[in-house]
Amino acid sequence: MHHEDLDTGAGDAIRLPAPPPAPPRPAIPLLTAVVPVIGAVVLWRLTGSVYSLWFAALGPVLAIAGFADGLRGSRRVARRARRQAATELAAIDATLAERHADERRRAWARTPDVAGYCAAPDEIWRQVPGREEVVVVGRGSARSAVRVDGEPHDDAARAVRRRARLLEDAPVAVPLRAGIAVCGPAPAAAAVARALALQVCLAHPPGRVRVVGAGERDADALPARLPQREAAGGATLLVAPHGRSVPDDVDIPIVRVADGAPPPPRCAAVLTLTAPGRARLEHGGATREIRVEAVSAGQALTVADELAARAAQLGQRIDGAVAFADLPAAAPSAESLATWIGSSGGEAVVVDLVADGPHAVVIGVTGSGKSELLTTWVAGMCRGRSAREVSFLLVDFKGGRTFDALAGLPHVAGVLTDLDDAEALRAVESLRAEIRHRERVLAEAGAREIGDDPGILSRLVIVVDEYAALVAAHPGLHELFGDIAARGRALGMHLVLASQRAAGSFRDAVLANAPLRIALRVTDAADSRAVLGTDEAAHLPGAPSARGVAFVRRAADSAALRVRVAQCAPGDLAAVAGSAPAAERARAPWLPALPALVPLSRVAEPGRIALGLVDEPEHQRQPALLLPGVVAAAGGADAAVGGAPGGDAVGACGGFAVVGASGSGRTTLLRTVAAQHPRVVWVPADPEGAWDALAAVDAAPGGTALLVDDADVIAGRLPAEYTAEWLARLERAAREARGRGMLVVVAAARVSGALSRTIELLPGRALLPLASRADHVAAGGESADYAGDQPPGRGRWGRRLVQFAMPDAPPAGAAFPAAVPGSARGAAQGAGPSAVPGAAAGAASGQPRSWRPGRTPTALVLPPGVSAERFAGGGVRLSTVDEAAASAGPAGATAPGAGSAAAGTGAAAAPGSVVWGTPEAWLGQWRLLAAMRAAGDVVIAAECAPEYRSLTGQRELPPYARPGADRAWLLRPGGDVARVVLPR
Repeated sequence: MHHEDLDTGAGDAIRLPAPPPAPPRPAIPLLTAVVPVIGAVVLWRLTGSVYSLWFAALGPVLAIAGFADGLRGSRRVARRARRQAATELAAIDATLAERHADERRRAWARTPDVAGYCAAPDEIWRQVPGREEVVVVGRGSARSAVRVDGEPHDDAARAVRRRARLLEDAPVAVPLRAGIAVCGPAPAAAAVARALALQVCLAHPPGRVRVVGAGERDADALPARLPQREAAGGATLLVAPHGRSVPDDVDIPIVRVADGAPPPPRCAAVLTLTAPGRARLEHGGATREIRVEAVSAGQALTVADELAARAAQLGQRIDGAVAFADLPAAAPSAESLATWIGSSGGEAVVVDLVADGPHAVVIGVTGSGKSELLTTWVAGMCRGRSAREVSFLLVDFKGGRTFDALAGLPHVAGVLTDLDDAEALRAVESLRAEIRHRERVLAEAGAREIGDDPGILSRLVIVVDEYAALVAAHPGLHELFGDIAARGRALGMHLVLASQRAAGSFRDAVLANAPLRIALRVTDAADSRAVLGTDEAAHLPGAPSARGVAFVRRAADSAALRVRVAQCAPGDLAAVAGSAPAAERARAPWLPALPALVPLSRVAEPGRIALGLVDEPEHQRQPALLLPGVVAAAGGADAAVGGAPGGDAVGACGGFAVVGASGSGRTTLLRTVAAQHPRVVWVPADPEGAWDALAAVDAAPGGTALLVDDADVIAGRLPAEYTAEWLARLERAAREARGRGMLVVVAAARVSGALSRTIELLPGRALLPLASRADHVAAGGESADYAGDQPPGRGRWGRRLVQFAMPDAPPAGAAFPAAVPGSARGAAQGAGPSAVPGAAAGAASGQPRSWRPGRTPTALVLPPGVSAERFAGGGVRLSTVDEAAASAGPAGATAPGAGSAAAGTGAAAAPGSVVWGTPEAWLGQWRLLAAMRAAGDVVIAAECAPEYRSLTGQRELPPYARPGADRAWLLRPGGDVARVVLPR
């Protein structure tokens, strides 16, 4: 913007004098010439005298004389008109000079240079229209605002018009933010750039312009004592030496450029020094010669001192860095949390979370000084107060470093971070119990609010950095903080919630109860309006020098107050901690986290089944998890469970499922149950034992505890037909458990397939750590409850977090409890299937009995490729199926000595005989097979399971026998089937 565009008030137009009129051309006096001729002729005719004709010559003579006299008069009039025009033009020229002088004076008064400000100090920082938008780069000719009307009639008038168009020695200005490059020798260019920058500082007070860039040691830099160097806001002015880049956020760049170097693209105006005090200005596509101003470093110091004095005189106090130790300490009061947090206009600024709150909202982008503000604020509230008066819960959800320095203060009950998300969430949820605790204390004291009985409770200030991240990770906390915001004033609970943005962070329930608003620098004007009601926070600069500048709006403020936040050093915090009474620390509003190991003795209760320790942060308690009902003390093998007077059987609960990954503590939890129950059936892991255990459950007395570990693994080890039957028996046991007073506990790594039906029948469920969130949800848990880094034994009972107990002294080397007090017979040797009366004979040790040929005739079925020669000797007569069939002869023949052998078997049915063959061979001699079934035993190797029904004619499954382990089924003539071991 050039000076010719400014309104200078030049006044009315000047009018050029009109051209003088042309003098009249004298006429030729014809009558004067003719009349004497006529008169002479008349006289001659009358007198006849020739001499009378001489009068005729007088006419032309008189005419010539009269014409000559007319010409002389015309010239005289013309000379008079010219003299008058010259006088008028001289007056116009004088008026023009006066107009130009006045216009020049007005122009320099409106846009002075450094010399102009020094000559008129009252002009410093005055608000003059047009002054704040330009910077004067020198003196030169400019288009004048004086208007000249009228047409020039000569060169003098045309010269006047030309002079009227140009104003010499006028200020030549460019837009303030255009950017100026000064090219030339380094000393001269530095002096010119210094003059331009000082002119900007003389025109703009601190806060509207702030100086950034090089330090005082730099030859191009401005003095450090300039008040604009301490300003926290305003347009940024940078004086950059040659070779230094111009940051994008600089508003007013003034750059020195070496001779021959190209100016930076950020600079639209280029000053090239051509001689001392003279330069060529290139701007807007035009070039002109101007005279420039230069200021030495010493002169700049003088100007800086003048500006500093002017700042103090006019009240332009600069809020530079403020130390926490320099702020006065607030007078302690039980009814106030007043503290100084910084300065504004050189005066300390106090905020009171009680009077101005009860809650506060703080916003500011990363790097704006939000953490420093919170640290200073908390330290200020601690200063001069004891932990009995105020305590703090500090929550940092942006990396865990904000409140490290405050952790040592006795007022700080705890510092929570997102590095331990679960613990932070647990502590925050404990605030629900803190609300009820404070309500109960006030009710007992007969007070409606904390102010009615000072000292009954300490004020609790909850400070959350990155509140948006906290509620984004746990949306349910919106309701909790809304509840605290609504009831906090009466209960003495105060919130200080800080976030980078307001949009989407704070709900109306919080904002409506948080009249204390603090906004540091934000990038979105909508965030500033949401907190302050204005856009001011969005206009704060982002330079490091502006860090810690905030706008504070208290409940009673009509407008936001600009504040420079004080810096709290580690020594200040040490002084605060040392001055606080050391009698006690602040009470934490939550219990410690669950331990990683809970011994059974800690939670055990006589006559009850305890599973572990429950964490209930919302109630501030950690009770033992007990199954419903009671158990009777061991009173013998057939003692009834639930027989204790006035008690219900534990089996009334039906049982529960345990789901967890390998190493999560499933087996330990089952051991914990077994250690407290008087009668236990522990289903072993091997398929045969697992089959026998469930087969014997039907005969178990009421009140038995059936414990099944790795149910999914056992089901996977059984053949499909056995798996279906085994799971059906387990499902039946779970369905009938409540009615029979049994306790069924089923543990598995995953819930899938038919096993899920059994688990669904169990009313309780313990979810231990699983491999993925999907597995946790599939097992019946809530997605929000999943945590993959839990210690063994940590899990969920419903939605409650539990650390399940472990037996105080588990048997060494036992895969399952080797001795359970009060168990049925056989428990002393091992808690296998024999622990239940009625198990198959020979199973007391947990292994099937061995079979050897005896006096009873036996039909032995072996798989192809296996011989029965190993059974020979000892009086055993071996024969194959084909041999036995050949010796039997015709139907109805009997061998000698057959005794009571069935007809048709011959010698094959003799005592001590063993007829063996493959399933195909036996099915080929089905008459012999039927006779052998009627006369003696049938032993079928486990490898022949597919032909079992064809060979025996029975539809029921036999007891499971493991193939390849010399297992077989022994079928008695009465129909009883037992699993046996074949001798090697």
